[in-house]
Amino acid sequence: MSSERAQIDETVPHSARVWNYWLGGKDNFQADREVGDQFAGLYPDIEVVARSSRAFLTRAVTFLVAERGIRQLLDIGTGLPTVDNTHQVAQAADPEARIVYVDNDPMVLAYARALLTGTPQGVTEYLDADLQDPGTILELAGRSTLDLSRPVGLILMNILGHVPGLDEAASIVRRLLAGLPSGSYLVTADGTNVIDGPAFEEAIGVWNANAPLSYHLRTPDELSTFLTGLDVVEPGLVPCARWRPAPDASPEELREVDEYGAVARKP
Repeated sequence: MSSERAQIDETVPHSARVWNYWLGGKDNFQADREVGDQFAGLYPDIEVVARSSRAFLTRAVTFLVAERGIRQLLDIGTGLPTVDNTHQVAQAADPEARIVYVDNDPMVLAYARALLTGTPQGVTEYLDADLQDPGTILELAGRSTLDLSRPVGLILMNILGHVPGLDEAASIVRRLLAGLPSGSYLVTADGTNVIDGPAFEEAIGVWNANAPLSYHLRTPDELSTFLTGLDVVEPGLVPCARWRPAPDASPEELREVDEYGAVARKP
């Protein structure tokens, strides 16, 4: 961990650490908290977005493993470990589930390797790779942990917004899915600008002025391009809080914010 930590610039905010801060985590630095607070001052619902996104991920992973029999998950751009991480949710449903996390941030890698241990029956692996290199991701995941001849759950949560061009982001999704067999699933969610767009856009402007990796809000129609050619699971691409909520979900848990998500199957 020490060699990786030496590469970390604590003075530059990073999306994984700011997201960790919004979720109530402790693995962040002063620069992350300052930008996170400035962002929340302009768009207070960002913490609701973070919680809604994490709750959607939990429900989607549970659905894939418990209801659709998916036993392998490839989570790209997972961020720092907090609560209800993908491997914890998946292995609670099936202890033999195999999970590969992918990120290229030194701090994420250091903490993940220390904390993401998983069940003895299953496998939890972490790879250092870049979203913009789908071929390498698939090669490494298939070499180490996943059987790419069997269905895989591909998870792309709040990562495609960091790709500036919509066509480029859609191409990355297509290339990743091309390496996975029929019966695989895509779980994806990203920020939108339709519910409280002006405030969110202003806050994103602050982020983009202070962080090395920009983020781009997109409309639901734009996000739907990631689902082209797939069988979208009901209720479709919706605000994350509205994707198969628990019957006893509270009004706060059901509140719609600018984070849309979907689950779709590769035919």
